[in-house]
Amino acid sequence: MKSQMNIVIAGHVDHGKSTIIGRLLADTNSLPEGKLEQIKHMCEVNSKPFEYAFLLDALKDEQSQGITIDSARVFFKTEQRDYIIIDAPGHIEFLKNMVSGASRAEAALLVIDAKEGVQENSRRHGYMISMLGIKQLAVLVNKMDLVDYDKAVYEKIVTEYTEFLKEINVNPVCFIPVSGREGDNIASVNGRMNWYTDKSVLDLLDSFPKEKPSVDKPFRMPVQDVYKFTNKGDDRRIVTGTIESGSIKVGDEVVFYPSGKRSKVKTIESFNTEVKTQAEVGYATGFTLEEQIYLTRGELATRGDEKKPEVGKKLLVNLFWLGRQPFRKNKDYHLKLGTSKIGCRLTEIKKLINASSLSANETAEYIAKHDVAECVLTLNKALAFDRNTENSTTSRFVIVDDYEIAGGGIIVEAVEDKFSAIRENVILRNYKWEKSHLSQERRAEKYSQKSSLLILTGSKGAGKKEVAKLLEEKLFEDGKFVYFLGIGNVKYGIDADLAAENNNREEHLRRLSEVAYVLLDTGLLLIITARELTQDDLEIIKTAINPERITTVWVGDDVTTDISYDLRVPGLIDVNESVKKLKSELQEKGIIFKVW
Repeated sequence: MKSQMNIVIAGHVDHGKSTIIGRLLADTNSLPEGKLEQIKHMCEVNSKPFEYAFLLDALKDEQSQGITIDSARVFFKTEQRDYIIIDAPGHIEFLKNMVSGASRAEAALLVIDAKEGVQENSRRHGYMISMLGIKQLAVLVNKMDLVDYDKAVYEKIVTEYTEFLKEINVNPVCFIPVSGREGDNIASVNGRMNWYTDKSVLDLLDSFPKEKPSVDKPFRMPVQDVYKFTNKGDDRRIVTGTIESGSIKVGDEVVFYPSGKRSKVKTIESFNTEVKTQAEVGYATGFTLEEQIYLTRGELATRGDEKKPEVGKKLLVNLFWLGRQPFRKNKDYHLKLGTSKIGCRLTEIKKLINASSLSANETAEYIAKHDVAECVLTLNKALAFDRNTENSTTSRFVIVDDYEIAGGGIIVEAVEDKFSAIRENVILRNYKWEKSHLSQERRAEKYSQKSSLLILTGSKGAGKKEVAKLLEEKLFEDGKFVYFLGIGNVKYGIDADLAAENNNREEHLRRLSEVAYVLLDTGLLLIITARELTQDDLEIIKTAINPERITTVWVGDDVTTDISYDLRVPGLIDVNESVKKLKSELQEKGIIFKVW
């Protein structure tokens, strides 16, 4: 069976990408039977000169504009291997398509018009291909027929573009002078450029080595969902997703990040196939676990005997921006990587780079359209990832602004922050946690509630404890498994060894969070009160406890801190109304069920 390779082709508008692809299709006999003759006949009927680019331009409006608008996947083959070539549009407005195309490629061809020379987009495309980690890049100097196959013109472009690529640490495999229209040096090297004696484009493609199979890389599977079956005594919980790299088999220890929770694979599940004992990269699969653990979409499944991913909440990234509006600090966006979608903010721009001129600005306040930047992103919760040099699939991300993909890039590394040590302790705690035979799902079914933490904070005298205790009483009367915990209960008990509260606030909150984690593991609805928590205080708690299980409430009128809360209630002004609003919030979130 022949191997397959994905290649992206990019270049400035009208530099001849589509013509080169059309020529590759024709010269390798990869077109459907009669297709070439059909297009030639159509051109003859319409009194239009035939162009190989028309083989790709399926849409009439594309042909009328003479450009290729949509990124297209084109298939052709040589004796050595099968190819998928991704046609990445050259228009600057369509760079987003080029990025999505290039992210699936093992190699790249970049086309430059011999007559027009190196253009701004030629540099941009080179920079973005380098950012995406594509090491195998060849440059095709096209339309040599328009410059009378002049070697000096070719060498001038080679010198200019090589100098640019060197500045971004890219070493092209080679340059090839070609004419897509005439077929020079596409399928074979011919005599019209007798000064060039190296490979043709097809020879070059066949010489590109294949990437190391992803099956040999560490196992990575972003969790898509956890399916539960209940029919006829079937109590399976199937963890599902698509394996991005590596393989897994029955009996393997699997560790989920960023939580650090672990279990062993009990069965590999598949639909309408023979029973499987292992699964590998490229397959959508599912597996059950020997010990049930609470998992959410976005966790990254890994194997315990392989290198673990990195985990961070503050990330140094290389990012390109294509959004209509600039990427600004202190505005809310979403970062998507794998199955994770996490709120994020731009917190620092270390260096803004013009992808064409490579000039750098280290004092930029925002990232404009078509800019490339090295910057720091702060996420709402921790993310598991790999570095691009180790696993490109689990390092590339996109930024979503108002439901549209507006930028993307690669993660360089996790940046140390004030919660890093706490996060490491939490991962270790989850990894070492001795699990009960009773799963969270069984407890939830038994108690008719979802284990959750309700944090009530506000100014002194706002009525936090009054609201919390009345809510506890009302929920208890409804048959709920509920408990109120004041921060003082922890301060003068488990925290008695800590001296001055002001100097040990972080440790107080860390210990409170660990106590809360244990209580939540019992299936409890836990209500805690604390005075004037800040956003940093809340982040400590969210580092120790899954943020999806936390509801934050500000009690009282005046909000005196920067905390981001889910709900606000009047407190002492109307305790009963406060409790009513809180119960309604718990019902809306599906934490407790409505009692009619």
